[in-house]
Amino acid sequence: MRHHRRPLAIERQGEPWPEFEDAVNPAISGGRVYAVGDVHGQADLLAAMWIAIAEDMKRHPADRALIIFLGDLIDRGPDSAGVVEAIIRAQERWRDGIEIMCLRGNHDHWLATFLTDPSVLSAWAVKGGLETLVSYGLKEGDILAGVADIGRAVALQQMFAAIIPIRHKEFMLSLPLWHDDGDYFFAHAGVDPDRPLADQRFEDLTWIRDKFLLSQKNFGKVVVHGHTPRQEVESLPNRINVDTGAYMRQVLSCVILEGAERHLLQVGPGVPVSPNDPATEAAA
Repeated sequence: MRHHRRPLAIERQGEPWPEFEDAVNPAISGGRVYAVGDVHGQADLLAAMWIAIAEDMKRHPADRALIIFLGDLIDRGPDSAGVVEAIIRAQERWRDGIEIMCLRGNHDHWLATFLTDPSVLSAWAVKGGLETLVSYGLKEGDILAGVADIGRAVALQQMFAAIIPIRHKEFMLSLPLWHDDGDYFFAHAGVDPDRPLADQRFEDLTWIRDKFLLSQKNFGKVVVHGHTPRQEVESLPNRINVDTGAYMRQVLSCVILEGAERHLLQVGPGVPVSPNDPATEAAA
């Protein structure tokens, strides 16, 4: 498993960008932010990211830092239960001056909803919920039976509510929808360009795609998000997309924001590593 840190350029897509012609560079209010894209049950990539962040802080010390996960911790990958446990443990054990928080993605919300509403199983299971429930010890055959029969879904929901650790349940139910810091606004999917940031709806923060992704508006702050996987991190004047498809491409990405600077930290077997880059020597 390798990791790589490099400067992340701010690029313009299409012309014109009139809203940004006279804009100053956005900045974090203080300290440093590590914004991590969708993990989707990839516990091995998460473990590599913890190491990469720790090594980055050793090479580039900071008195205060926030590690923020942009949602969709679970589903699709093989070990969602392990991902949730690892993040809870990190929140408990990471050193002073380091805060760890997670936002609610649409997949995380499915799990939280299933705890009280078994009817969501039919939609959730085929979008990665099956893998998540298996990671918590439920049987694949029982899950598939629940997809086809609401009575069995009710029984499965009761089994899951009994088997999920209490601290996992409390953690998943507590995830916030957004966070802001300085000139940046963090949300899982994005924002509705036609609404002020203070008036965003749950559906847009967790689900929006094209209306947000295709917009060239100045949203008031730079929106840092995941949800829509891309081959590379998108670093634009009005938004940063950190989802590089961890469950498909085995690359987990993290944008480092400090002052007006942007850097990219990535982990995975397919991450390009320069032999002349001292920040990657230990992991090469």
